[in-house]
Amino acid sequence: MDKLRRVLSGQEENEELGLTEQVLDASTLSYSTRVKWFVICFAGGILCSILGSALLFLPNGIKLFAVFYTLGNIAALSSTCFLMGPLKQLKRMFEPTRLIATIVMLLCLVLTLCAVFWWHKKGLAIIFCILQFLAMTWYSISYIPFARHAVMKCFTTCLGS
Repeated sequence: MDKLRRVLSGQEENEELGLTEQVLDASTLSYSTRVKWFVICFAGGILCSILGSALLFLPNGIKLFAVFYTLGNIAALSSTCFLMGPLKQLKRMFEPTRLIATIVMLLCLVLTLCAVFWWHKKGLAIIFCILQFLAMTWYSISYIPFARHAVMKCFTTCLGS
């Protein structure tokens, strides 16, 4: 009878939500562990990007460059999952203010690899890597209040004069 009363009053959903929250709370990492893994993942991403840039000058190094540069960007992007959690990260990535930058960034990650491995277009792969960098930068500064506005105003002032 109590269960029927809870279902009719809508309290059973709250219990399920409480259970979900309990599971998520039980699986969370401590703050220091999250920061350590953020630093490890972010540093690994930067290292992969630098390594990819160094491999660019080897014979047939464009493939290695594209792979390492893309993996570096994925690792750097994934590192923030340790700080805020993967679900919150995904929700924030697809907020209206970041939606275009997120789509362009993810699309460029895929297109870079397609240009190297399937289309065999080296120049196109480098263009997509540059677009990856620009989209990642635009995405990253969206977390800093008024940074996008300041960058746009700076470019408008520089190009307008």
